[in-house]
Amino acid sequence: MGRDLKRMARAARWFDPDPASAVLMAVTDARRLPDPWTALAALPRGGALIWRTYGEEPGYETARKLAAAARAKGCLLLVAGSPRLGARLGIAGIHLPERDVARRRVIAAGTLVTAACHSERAVLEAARAGVDAVLISPVLPTQSHPGARTLGVIRLARLATLAGALGIPAYALGGIADETHIRRLRGTGIAGVAGIGFLL
Repeated sequence: MGRDLKRMARAARWFDPDPASAVLMAVTDARRLPDPWTALAALPRGGALIWRTYGEEPGYETARKLAAAARAKGCLLLVAGSPRLGARLGIAGIHLPERDVARRRVIAAGTLVTAACHSERAVLEAARAGVDAVLISPVLPTQSHPGARTLGVIRLARLATLAGALGIPAYALGGIADETHIRRLRGTGIAGVAGIGFLL
């Protein structure tokens, strides 16, 4: 792990001092970071990895090996997709895109679930679905979606406060690439940060 990433991990720990909590969450990206093995290798111990497979169902053997490598590193592995897929692959958790959250009113017990949220309505839907954490995005301008409208720090704080009131930890996603970005997010009520740029 590089020196910059170590500094980021220390800065992110400010959001939650509990060493057992994941304050850094990496997300794979079809263009910028497609290989989950590369992402896991760069991720600090105790983090979480969301593996987005972009419409292709991951093979059982690959998922099994990746999950084992994540556990050995003290990290969590979540696969973007349905709860059934996670259970079939023996993965600890799943990540739902915002469009799928409303369809899943009940999440199976024992499955760790995160969900993408871009609005107050999405956070409320996530709470009704029983998710364990939400990823609020895009917070800052991001290379993955250049020119896209961002939420900004104040709107992030509102959404994180709403999620917290509903008992759901919120993670900031989008444009968070260095320690300076993390420091800007202090006081917003988030539990940690998620992204791609800080691994590159």
